[in-house]
Amino acid sequence: MRIAVRLDDISPGMDWEKFQAFAALLDEFDIKPLIGVVPDNRDENLNRDAFREDFWEYVRKRIKEGWVAAQHGCYHVYTQHKGGVFPLNDFSEFAGVPYEEQLAMLEHGKEILAGHGIVTKLFMAPAHSYDRNTLRALKQAGFEGLTDGFGSRPYLWQGLTFYPISFRLESSLKKDKGFTTMVVHTNTISDRDMERYRKIFEEQKVISYQEYLEEKPVKRTAAGHLREYVLAVFKHILVKLL
Repeated sequence: MRIAVRLDDISPGMDWEKFQAFAALLDEFDIKPLIGVVPDNRDENLNRDAFREDFWEYVRKRIKEGWVAAQHGCYHVYTQHKGGVFPLNDFSEFAGVPYEEQLAMLEHGKEILAGHGIVTKLFMAPAHSYDRNTLRALKQAGFEGLTDGFGSRPYLWQGLTFYPISFRLESSLKKDKGFTTMVVHTNTISDRDMERYRKIFEEQKVISYQEYLEEKPVKRTAAGHLREYVLAVFKHILVKLL
């Protein structure tokens, strides 16, 4: 299975030492990831280091080098106890919020990114939580795809293209066919994690995210979405128990 990489919670005050260590690992293997950039971060949990004054310049530089950017929510503040249509978690910035408010947040975030020279049609929902109003608002705001869902290749659903993440990375690594995404939070990465990722990069077919975007999507059926929903509920329960 071909594995793409996505980095969540990219913001000016993230743990830069850990982020730079992982970025160096990606550079070593010439892997260009997807980065979820928070437009207007108000989540203090993401602030682990001094704010980098050249943050936006750094992001633009990486995009020029082939990294792909997604809009990671708006404020990254969880206001709802909702899992939405992909209930990996029971908290959300978007799922459960009225449509007009969701649209306003999406447009606000999009405007901030554009003001810093970053234009993207990809969305990354904080906590993987979104509902049907989110999907409606995304289309209205001009977005075309999301980095979420389960599956072995990109799929079309509700007028948007979904680029699935891995249900269980260890299982995905054993498969020969298909595509998926490994989700990395560099703020909380450990030395042991770094060793694990290095081994994966050495042994697996890890691709740059742009290659994932170029894969032709298939249509997701109602049965396929139901299966995805059940898997998300199952994983949510499993994580709670561990």
